[in-house]
Amino acid sequence: MTNTAELLKGAAELFPGEVVTQAHVRHLDLPQGAGRFALITLDNGLDHTKPTTFGPASLANLNTAIDQVEKEAADGEITGVGITGKPFIFAVGADLKGVELLKRHEDALAIGKGGHDVFKRLSALAVPTFAYYNGAAMGGGVEVGLHCTYRTVSSALPAFSLPEVFLGLVPGWGGCTLLPNLIGADRAVSVIIENSLNQNKQLKGEQVYELGIADAIFEGADFLEQSLIWTASVLKGELEVVRPEIDRGDAWHEAVVRGRAIADGKVHGAAPAAYRALEIIDAARNGDLARGYEAEEKALADLIMGSELRSGIYAFNLVQKRGKRPAGAPDKSLARPVSKVGVVGAGLMASQLALLFARRLEVPVVLTDIDQERVDKGVGYVHGEIDKLLLKGRINQDKAHRLKAAVTGSLDKAAAFSDADFVIEAVFEEMGVKQQVFAEVEAVVPEHAILATNTSSLSVSEMASQLKHPERVVGFHFFNPVAILPLLEIVRGEKTDDPALATAFGVAKKLRKTAVLVKDAPAFVVNRILTRFMGEIQNVIDEGTPVDVAERAVEPLGLPMSPLVLLELVGPAIGLHVSETLHGAFPDRFTVSENLKRVVEAGKRGFYVRAGGSSAEPKLDPEVTALLQQGDTVLSEEQVRARVLDAVAQELGLMLEEGVVAEAQDIDLCLITGAGWPFHLGGITPYLDREGVSERVNGKTFLAPGVASVPA
Repeated sequence: MTNTAELLKGAAELFPGEVVTQAHVRHLDLPQGAGRFALITLDNGLDHTKPTTFGPASLANLNTAIDQVEKEAADGEITGVGITGKPFIFAVGADLKGVELLKRHEDALAIGKGGHDVFKRLSALAVPTFAYYNGAAMGGGVEVGLHCTYRTVSSALPAFSLPEVFLGLVPGWGGCTLLPNLIGADRAVSVIIENSLNQNKQLKGEQVYELGIADAIFEGADFLEQSLIWTASVLKGELEVVRPEIDRGDAWHEAVVRGRAIADGKVHGAAPAAYRALEIIDAARNGDLARGYEAEEKALADLIMGSELRSGIYAFNLVQKRGKRPAGAPDKSLARPVSKVGVVGAGLMASQLALLFARRLEVPVVLTDIDQERVDKGVGYVHGEIDKLLLKGRINQDKAHRLKAAVTGSLDKAAAFSDADFVIEAVFEEMGVKQQVFAEVEAVVPEHAILATNTSSLSVSEMASQLKHPERVVGFHFFNPVAILPLLEIVRGEKTDDPALATAFGVAKKLRKTAVLVKDAPAFVVNRILTRFMGEIQNVIDEGTPVDVAERAVEPLGLPMSPLVLLELVGPAIGLHVSETLHGAFPDRFTVSENLKRVVEAGKRGFYVRAGGSSAEPKLDPEVTALLQQGDTVLSEEQVRARVLDAVAQELGLMLEEGVVAEAQDIDLCLITGAGWPFHLGGITPYLDREGVSERVNGKTFLAPGVASVPA
């Protein structure tokens, strides 16, 4: 295997910072007299918080281990070979840090070829091979197991996936070719396409077994021991593994068609990875593995040298690294402990917040409102959601009792908040109302208590301006639905001090939210960008462009939903309110649409109706069409798109000049985690740079070359 060794040696020189995985070979005697067995353990020498990956040097180590067991198998010294991982981790795939550094197509091709050359040796050994998925397995970690003859999985395995399409790649070390030939095309499409594009959904051990990826499942406590007993039975012929026959007819074709429909629905043709993966799955129908591997290598190389993957890795790093170490956050030692939380308001948003605080902080949470009926409804909502978690098996009975006991309601703010450390308001979005609430709360809370506002667009400084202690007021803006969207915009008012801010960041971390520090500027980050984006769409409609043309114009961005469907989700009244707030602050750039006003005044919930229920195809509401008063300027899709993107690029440039956030990276992090902006765009700034919009509008790119793009 000289060629593979040389290939990997060359590739390793390009990845000087690789965290190298060792492949330790040890021998053991199988039970039931099933013979001597070689077990390869993948381990990078670090604990489970630093998962095992495959860079070139790591692949070379596995290659060397296979050299050894290949000889032992050929000489009849062993009856089988197994591969497993360190505690809690099997392996989580390719080392993406190295992929970022690649500058040439041939180097990218070597990565695909190197993985195939090593992994496929496992299926060519003279003895059966076994993969023991003992812990988290993703990407190349899943694929190395697919090259084995048999697989077992731990019931405690928390995360198993082929996430490549999510990042802008394809499963290129056998995944696209082997998985459909193992479990059928339809199930493979679910794992490779559907789960990836569904925010990288992970499978648990039980699901891995049910899908037929693993041949047996064992409890986590003695997983390896039970797997070896099972292995002995297989090798002795006492246990036969029977797999269902694969339907290579219409079912295979229908699965690929379904995959394309999923990809169209999620990325609208704007990102190539899903479609390349589907082409390989389609071609894998005849079981020609060599041809499949070759197609995987080519797709990998093309995508590695493409902008989508670079943007995907950039987005991944933002969420995994920058999102966990927020720029500008004060020293965490300044944070105060929070042992009780108060929530002002008991509406839907406030109730969602109460549930989140109770679940994550596990402290008493008390809601207040203006009458007992509202308080009871809010507490009832939280208790109802806890019951749902119990029914789904997400929590046990004891935990449900404790959570319900923790969430209470009161009409008396003094009694409710006298010992609260953190009080958040979620009342009507009107400055006078919020100032009055904070004045009432300040009068009854302890001196150390933090006062947080969930405002989406109002000034935190103005809200705190009439208080005796404005330094303890902080913006704490969640996104709806609270349980799903990770972003928390933490707003520093003019007088907010470091202990208040540090406490806010500490609470955000316990809530498992992605916190971004933002300046106290109108509508902060996400709502300001979306309002400018939506405002420009609304402007072109008002001027005369048909609604469907305006909607289709931004499809190439691959956004999770069209602008007017988003408006329906947010609510036209809220959209109008935010546009009025921003128009007040920046009248030259933010408009207030008279047509949107008419829609709100007519009590319409959006521009569309769905004849067959919420999942039906939306059709323009004829009653809304009758309300619209349009001019006679009709733009093409290209003209609309250019105008919208120019407006967004201008707004981003101004926000960075104003210091609303530290860097462009924070804007992208906000859009990805707060608005579901696609990973394959890297947020928005890489896309604007790539399309030449940034240079055209601002005279410069937002990001340096090599950041979210191929290095020069």
